[in-house]
Amino acid sequence: MALPSWRDEKFGTMKRAALWLVTVVGEGNVFTKEDVKNAFPGISQADRRVRDLRDYGWQIDTHREDALLGQHEQRFVAQGQPVWEPGKATKDSSSITDTQRRKILAGDGNRCRSCGITSGQVYANSFETAQIDIARRKVKQPDGSSPVQFVAECNRCRVGGRGLEADLGAVIEGVAKLGGLERQMLTDWVAADEREFGAVERLWADFRTLPAESRDKVRAALGLPPA
Repeated sequence: MALPSWRDEKFGTMKRAALWLVTVVGEGNVFTKEDVKNAFPGISQADRRVRDLRDYGWQIDTHREDALLGQHEQRFVAQGQPVWEPGKATKDSSSITDTQRRKILAGDGNRCRSCGITSGQVYANSFETAQIDIARRKVKQPDGSSPVQFVAECNRCRVGGRGLEADLGAVIEGVAKLGGLERQMLTDWVAADEREFGAVERLWADFRTLPAESRDKVRAALGLPPA
């Protein structure tokens, strides 16, 4: 079935922007804020309407998600809900609110759970500062399922870690195999959510990659209350 024209003004700006991305930009291609401005002249919030599509399952990356993009570039990665169709402008249940975002960031200590860097901190050997946002990470459970959980992650790790799956079962299994001294060391690190380098660095590193929900299960395995 032929798509409606993105120029048809009977649609709102967000729906027209969705059609423009599909028919003009194309999945996988890059566009700029200037491109949006030229496509929708006189509409001051057009760029914002493009961003709103993320709430409907559309993947539109910026330089924070894709290191190859410039400051003003975006990449149309994948189409979500066909919002121009009647009844389809329903927000994706996986989208999160600002309140949820703040709760996730606070629960993760406002730091990247992959590398430990905090927002605004400068990466080693560079002048680039870290930006912390919310990523979605698959976590393999002991029962074999792999639900997606939210986790705080910096712009560098989010780009490099796409498609990776954390393994909660392996972490808990590894905990069970620790001797008394090593178990106590890991317990102290998990309790403080901080560590010193030592013999069980690998397990600690695996624990640090887990989202808050899965970290609480490791805490339980160690006899600690939820964070």
